[in-house]
Amino acid sequence: MRWTYAGIRGIRLSHDDAPGPAVTENLLRIRDLLIQRHPEGIEDCVLGYQTLTVFFEPQVLGRERLIDTIEGLDPDLSRQPLPGRDIELPVWYSQESGQDLEAVSEHCKLSVEDLIRLHSSKTYNAYATGFAPGFCYLGDTPERLAIPRLNTPRREVPAGSVALADRQTAVYPIASPGGWRLIGRCPLRLFDVTDSPPGLISVGDRVTFRPIERDQFLAMGGSL
Repeated sequence: MRWTYAGIRGIRLSHDDAPGPAVTENLLRIRDLLIQRHPEGIEDCVLGYQTLTVFFEPQVLGRERLIDTIEGLDPDLSRQPLPGRDIELPVWYSQESGQDLEAVSEHCKLSVEDLIRLHSSKTYNAYATGFAPGFCYLGDTPERLAIPRLNTPRREVPAGSVALADRQTAVYPIASPGGWRLIGRCPLRLFDVTDSPPGLISVGDRVTFRPIERDQFLAMGGSL
């Protein structure tokens, strides 16, 4: 584990291991321990695939004190699994709800049915949030579903769109620009500022996708 400065009010910790559940668990434990030790001085913690950026209030928590705490941490904080939640997301997979579905199946040399089966048969780890509020990066997809982003991002992707990029999958929580490949749509609200936490998925959660039909999608509040 290495640390570097992230501006005048931040410290970034970087994990040397490849991204994976153990790395995420380690970073979450470090985050929780730092907040426990400095509840008044730490303003925010931002998790990435291999990084944890800690933002602090200098008038409450000096940088050197925070660094001393970081350097004094147990190097192995992942001995027990974290109690992340198991989240199941219903998805209507179709060309109508995911306009790249057929193109992805051709690129991956799979039938649409096999593509849906592969995507919905895996449990994905929530590794990081970013790009947009509530947008959570989930991995890893099966190797056969690996596909690059679009060369030109779309100006607007509908909220709830389920997408692929490289060996990641995600659900767009709000209507926004985006360059991932769309294969379906989820009727659930992924982000609501009135909820606590506002995002349905948090780093450390485990996510599965359940195929549903068009009428189920609409009955559950989905819109086209």
